[in-house]
Amino acid sequence: MTVRVLPVRDDAVLVELADLDETLALAASLEAEPIDGIVDVVPGARTLLIIFRPSAVSAARIADEVRTRPLDAVRAGDAPLRRVPVRYDGEDLAEVAELLGVSPAEIVRRHTESEYTVAFVGFAPGFAYLTGGDPLLDVPRRSSPRTRIPAGSVALAGTYSGVYPRESPGGWQLIGTTDLPMWDLGRERPAFLEPGDRVRFDLVDASRASDVTEIVTSSAERREQATPSAHRDAEREVRGLEVVNSGLQTVFQDLGRTGFTSMGVSASGALDPVSLRAANRIVGNDAAAAALEVVVGGLQVRAHGAQVVAVAGAAVPLTVVRSGGERRPAAFHSPIALDDGDELRLGMATEGVRSYLAVRGGFAEDPVLGSLATDALSGVGPDPIAAGRVLGVRPASAGSIVTTETAPDRPLPRAGEETVLDIVLGPRTDWLSADAVDALTGQTWDVTPQSNRVGVRLAGDPVERKRTDELPSEGCVAGALQIPPNGQPVLFLADHPLTGGYPVIGAVVAEQVALAGQLPVGSRVRFRVRSPFAEIGDATFPDTEPRDPR
Repeated sequence: MTVRVLPVRDDAVLVELADLDETLALAASLEAEPIDGIVDVVPGARTLLIIFRPSAVSAARIADEVRTRPLDAVRAGDAPLRRVPVRYDGEDLAEVAELLGVSPAEIVRRHTESEYTVAFVGFAPGFAYLTGGDPLLDVPRRSSPRTRIPAGSVALAGTYSGVYPRESPGGWQLIGTTDLPMWDLGRERPAFLEPGDRVRFDLVDASRASDVTEIVTSSAERREQATPSAHRDAEREVRGLEVVNSGLQTVFQDLGRTGFTSMGVSASGALDPVSLRAANRIVGNDAAAAALEVVVGGLQVRAHGAQVVAVAGAAVPLTVVRSGGERRPAAFHSPIALDDGDELRLGMATEGVRSYLAVRGGFAEDPVLGSLATDALSGVGPDPIAAGRVLGVRPASAGSIVTTETAPDRPLPRAGEETVLDIVLGPRTDWLSADAVDALTGQTWDVTPQSNRVGVRLAGDPVERKRTDELPSEGCVAGALQIPPNGQPVLFLADHPLTGGYPVIGAVVAEQVALAGQLPVGSRVRFRVRSPFAEIGDATFPDTEPRDPR
């Protein structure tokens, strides 16, 4: 099969290959001999998502390069072997056996006698897609997915086997359970399974059960040692910001965590990084420092010790309440000095959705996998902010300067108003009906209340699919417009899953993804094609000048 390279976004392409072996071979080749400018590579069932810096390398050059790479590399035989003890007590075991025309005992025998390979990790941190099992064990997903599948469930779907790392919805067929955690931040390697690992499933007996108990116990002990106790938190310096009212939702965000896609962990990070950087610059922090991402407004904080804060992003009215009760307005997008006991109150946003509060010195919180980003989908990162919590603040670094800067002339979306977003068509535009692009771009879409950090759910006349077969899981980017069976697009944001199985008709261009993250419920959005759908080769992926997003 000829390698196809398809557009994903103006800084991302999807390489389509014949099968998983070719996918793994190309991934290994890019790891051994990287192409300058590539930021990340996300394997799928038979694709590689490649994210790159357009200033360093072009999509056409990546396409030319990957087409020259050998795809017949043999996997190393010394890949680590991971053993997963299983109780074959899944509620779908009997149904799967009946579907395949064998006994439940035969299902267990074939599952335990097979050696699997971790093809890729996606859907959730630590969720490994395992291939190489017995050919008989090829079963369809459930027609009606469950809303709750317990952590540790061992399951089958198509030719894949897998273990759910945390409680989540899902449509796989459940054949057993394990007590071995697939994802544990207390371990040096949080994901028990990573791409390339060999995997064997063992039928649990008395001797294996003691091993599982030891693994779980030692993991819990390491997690306890790695997590500060409430007593240690109380001993921290009192200097900080006390949360009086957390508003609708307030979470820590920075520019996200990188380097963990092999474990199924997306970058996450601020939905509007432009505003996060601005708030940090104003108070003299590193632009990438963590801030509080505040949805709609309503946050109230009280200073413990003198503090300097700034708020950027969605404009909200700001009020300082002195410790003696005096009130005064405070300037948005400017430094705000707070004395001990003063409160800062954020009103409600009239445009946009998310504001960012930075404090001089930065927040003294413990990072998770090197970042304070809170990932709503995976649950990785600090907990959402709650009233009564005191957020520690670090001393300002030497030489840092509090500044003022003009707020950007960047109107944010408002409820009832229309925002135009430019899109790159692909990678699965050809999976949809002939008039799908017209259906997407020829109408204005409503932003629904079901929207969150994972994605903006849109409502309008449905976009119809031409192909109804199942799309093998493949990498996704923020800004992707995924078309589920109901034809109502989902515009992925920062906490999107790494891989998905519904076709993506296009993606919002990179510099407008932040604007998409500011779409409020009740606003409307229209899509405008910047780059047509075409396989990438020489001169097939045109570069265009950025357009006004409104």
